[in-house]
Formats: sequence, structure tokens, C-alpha cells
Amino acid sequence: MNHVLYCAANGSPYNECMSIPMDEMVDEYLSHLSVERGASVLTCRAYAHDLSLYTSFLSDPELGLKRAPLDSFDAVERSDIIAFEDYLLNVKEYAASSLARSVSCLKSFHKFLVRENFCQSNPTSTVTLPRKPQNLPDVLSIEQVERLIDTVEGDDPRALRDRAILEVLYGCGLRVSELCGLDIDRIGGQDGFMIVMGKGAKERIVPFSGAALRACERYLADGRPALAKGFATSAVFLNRRGGRLSRQSVFKLVQKAGLAIGVADLHPHSLRHSCATHMLEGGADLRIIQDMLGHSDISTTQIYTHVQQNHIREEYLAAHPRANMDGAPGRNSRSSASSDAPSDASSAEAEGPKAHAEDAL
Repeated sequence: MNHVLYCAANGSPYNECMSIPMDEMVDEYLSHLSVERGASVLTCRAYAHDLSLYTSFLSDPELGLKRAPLDSFDAVERSDIIAFEDYLLNVKEYAASSLARSVSCLKSFHKFLVRENFCQSNPTSTVTLPRKPQNLPDVLSIEQVERLIDTVEGDDPRALRDRAILEVLYGCGLRVSELCGLDIDRIGGQDGFMIVMGKGAKERIVPFSGAALRACERYLADGRPALAKGFATSAVFLNRRGGRLSRQSVFKLVQKAGLAIGVADLHPHSLRHSCATHMLEGGADLRIIQDMLGHSDISTTQIYTHVQQNHIREEYLAAHPRANMDGAPGRNSRSSASSDAPSDASSAEAEGPKAHAEDAL
């Protein structure tokens, strides 16, 4: 019996489906990613960029492909995937985290092509993901967080908004995109929770009380009405024109506040890291932190245990009378500058080609 493969895109036999342009196959996949899998806008944008580079690489031998240009994804071999990895690493200078994201994109893409009968084979099936360095996240001390929030002074609408933003980023451990996407009907102060739309369009319930709740209540009562300028909008945090506040505006706010306390290039994600680390140090269960942050995998949350271990070791070296017999500095010789800067670990959400679209943390 002859088995005929049919293309999911148009119902035609597989051999006719091979004539579909490569860019149309990419569009089919990106549509699947957005509509069926509910991927975030940032993820779709990053994957679209990766696949644009990929198709250009396959069709232009001058970019590094070691054979004739390809006009079909079904002609791609494992060696072409490896050559593309080399191109990203050595020509585009991708960091390990960005490279891992790109390879993950290709594996998902080719798996989709086979499943939908665009292609007969998957050249990425035996390609392994590059190992990402286990960089510890930047974490502020509790004293630094307090000073950071106190840099916002005044009772004008923008000051009330900015203080509420810093309190919510730290108090609720939100991602920037989650904070900017908050709507009025999703923050129930009376019941002590807010509903957050996280990665992959997944909703989660986050505790909302204390300083974060008080700052938001004051902003909603005395600051937001003036920023709204009479326009009806569902967004919690508004810009000066009454529209939803952008991620870029939050980045600028946090960086400005960071500079005021002596911390350069402070990233909003550092407040999320600090929230999780301080909760862990305070005795919170790792599973509770996982649920609060919206991590799908507990291994992502476990990075904060390493931060806590570093903290314990520093305190041990500083306090134990015989921990510094080899000449390591004790508490009295501790640099006063250490409390004014986050750890040396690089930010996982750095912008540019050397960073992935949105950090898993």
C-alpha cells in the first residue's frame, strides 16, 4: 500500500507541498506559536528574528553555508544546523543564552514542519541544546531596596505612580511585561491578591498586600485620575498622555532610581530576583515562590538557593572567628561599598543580540 503524506497548510499531497515558499512556512509556524501555543509577543518577535536569520543563512552561501544555497527546509541536514550555530556564535557573537534560545527555536520549528507534513525529516532531532552558564541573578539587599523606593519623592501623580511601580515590582515579584499589562479589574486589594497574565498567556494569582498595596491604593486614588485625563482605559499604570505605560518607561525609571543609590544599570528584573531571594531567606517554601513567580519548572526557581548559599557563606566568613585564618577579610575589614551594589552576576534580561527575548526567571 502506498502511503501519501498530505500538507496541513492546504491539504495537498506532500510532494506538492514542497513548492510552498520557505517564508510562508515560517509564517505558518509563527501563527501556530502565537495562536495555538499562546506565546508572548516578545517570544514571537525573538523567534521571528531567529528564523529570519536562519532562512537568510540557508539561502546565502556567503554567510557560511558550506554547500549550495537551499530553497527548501526539507533539504536541510544536521551539518547545516551546526554551521548555523557556528555562524551565530562566531559571526553574530551570540551569548550562550541567546544561542540556546535560537537552537530551541529551530528544534521547535522543524518539529512543527514534520508534524504538519511540510517536511519528511527533522535535521534537529539529534542536535543538543548548548549549555547555558548558570549565572546568579543580581540581587539588592533589603536596605538597598528601601533606599531605592525612597528615591521617589513628592505627591504629584507621576511620583505616586513611580513609587507604586517600584513597590509592586519588588513586593509582588512581577516581570516588567506583567506590570505594564495589569488592568484595574485584576487587582483586588480587599482580598489581598492580583491576577497576573504571565508567559504563554498563563494567568496566576499573586499576593498583593502591605507596602505594595498601600502605594497602589494611593496612586489609584490621587495619581491615576490625573494621568487618565478623563479617558477611559483599563490599564493600571499610565503614561503622561493617559495611555498604558511602556516597558521602556519602567526600565528608565528603575535605572534612574538605581543611579540615585549608586547602582549603575539596574534592571527591573533585579527587583524580581530580590523579592524571591529575600522570601527564601525569610523561610518561604521554594514551591510557594515558584507559584508566585510563575515558573513552570522548579529548576528555574532553584537558582535562588544558590544566591542564598552565597549569602550564608559570606556571613560565615565575616562572623566566624576561625573562618579567616587564611587571611580572608573578616567583618571589620568588609568593604562598605559591598552593600551599595548588586552581585557581579550579569543580568539575564540584557538587551541586544547577546540576550534572549525574555529571561526564564
